[in-house]
Amino acid sequence: MNDSYDDGLVQLDRAAITLRRYHFPSGTAKVIALDAIRGYKAENLGLFTQRFRIWGSSDFRRWLPLDVSRPLKSTLITLDVPGTRLRPAFTPARPEQFTALLDELLRQRG
Repeated sequence: MNDSYDDGLVQLDRAAITLRRYHFPSGTAKVIALDAIRGYKAENLGLFTQRFRIWGSSDFRRWLPLDVSRPLKSTLITLDVPGTRLRPAFTPARPEQFTALLDELLRQRG
């Protein structure tokens, strides 16, 4: 298995997840160390599950980075990161590949 994932907006490697175009309005990236992640939830995007939220939050529980292709994507990943008011959430272009690698890296972490 490849030990990294990068689709241009989401990058995952052995050290961290990088969410590009995260912060509003600057568009700077957010880097989340894998050691800081307690877990994650993957869910299908639906009409009422952030599909048309291009940037920001519509439910004040999650924050999504800028992604103009989100309406065409299938899966929303929400991270459980202690100490964050809004949970980071994003839509990887290849969700099966992303979650398989994230599961493996979190398992290796112990």
